[in-house]
Amino acid sequence: MAEFGIAAPSVTPAGGTRTTATGKALSVVALRKTYGDVVAVDEASMEIAAGEFVTFLGASGSGKTTTLMMIAGFCEPDSGTITVGDRDVTRLAPQKRNLGFVFQQYLLFPHMTVSENVAFPLTLRGVPKDEIRRRVGETLEIAGLSGFGGRKPRELSGGQQQRVALCRALVYRPPVILMDEPLGALDKKLRDQLQVEIKTIQQELGLTVIYVTHDQEEALVMSDRIAVMRNGLIEQFDTPRELFERPRTPFVADFLGAANFLPGRIEQHTDEHTLVRLDNSGGLIKARRHDLVSGTEVKIAVQPGRLRACAPDDGFCTGTVETATYVGTLVRAGVRVDGGDAPLLRLEVPAGRGPVTGERIGITADPDDINLFPTEQAG
Repeated sequence: MAEFGIAAPSVTPAGGTRTTATGKALSVVALRKTYGDVVAVDEASMEIAAGEFVTFLGASGSGKTTTLMMIAGFCEPDSGTITVGDRDVTRLAPQKRNLGFVFQQYLLFPHMTVSENVAFPLTLRGVPKDEIRRRVGETLEIAGLSGFGGRKPRELSGGQQQRVALCRALVYRPPVILMDEPLGALDKKLRDQLQVEIKTIQQELGLTVIYVTHDQEEALVMSDRIAVMRNGLIEQFDTPRELFERPRTPFVADFLGAANFLPGRIEQHTDEHTLVRLDNSGGLIKARRHDLVSGTEVKIAVQPGRLRACAPDDGFCTGTVETATYVGTLVRAGVRVDGGDAPLLRLEVPAGRGPVTGERIGITADPDDINLFPTEQAG
């Protein structure tokens, strides 16, 4: 971190004890918001445990920020309830909810020093000056900003200013911290660094965080659970691993993992596997067992990184490599599958072992990496 001019964050609070959070931090029940004929959020419900890092993930217009703004109190729901701890805050003003906020725009007071900016929420609450000094010093140390208290925001880098904004949200120990795309304005290297730092601080202090992003990788890196949103609906609310490996809808499979989709039909079941006949090539693919009736038309979903190139006779289908793009540690290949209305499958294989353009290859995958969706669900 030396290149950013700050020390690594220290995550042990003054006094040497860590905070352990227990119980329910926040719940929303049947939250709904419309703007004219547009349904921005449609019956959203979830319960978030104390100390949990939850991310609302979705594209623009999915409802993620509107949901966060309703929790914050900046946007009033048409219906539904919001509870912080055991307190119904649905109709309370933002300042009465006692929540912390961190936004993409740092919103620091330019005429105040770093310490004064961080102290501002405590000053508003009438906290004694000695206590303010202690808490501000402790919080700046947690964020790796000790020694920066006398500087003005204009003297700081973007990453440092975002840390100050985080400190301002931490300093009065709110039960929940809301973060709306806080790293969106930073370059990738600094964004990756701050993802780890924020997650480390959150875990060590037992903070409850609700985070909004459109960045899938950011959500996977930082979250305990992710609510994938589309058109105002929560498609799936689950752990990163479950979302990536066991998506419940084709949208989640595609949005989280850019899944390949192949059409097929359930042929038969064994004790552990489901066998699917591919429409295009007529090949037989083995998936982990799914509870679908034989003869059901399905979409076979598999992530590019879970497909493997093999000898043509060893794969569930064959094809010709049309593209092979080197991207550092990986080669991203596009393979035109043989037969019928031939789709283009995307593979990600380690650099140095990747197929080359024009090569004929087979394609295979482990049964556990294959998800099946009824065609009617796949839309």
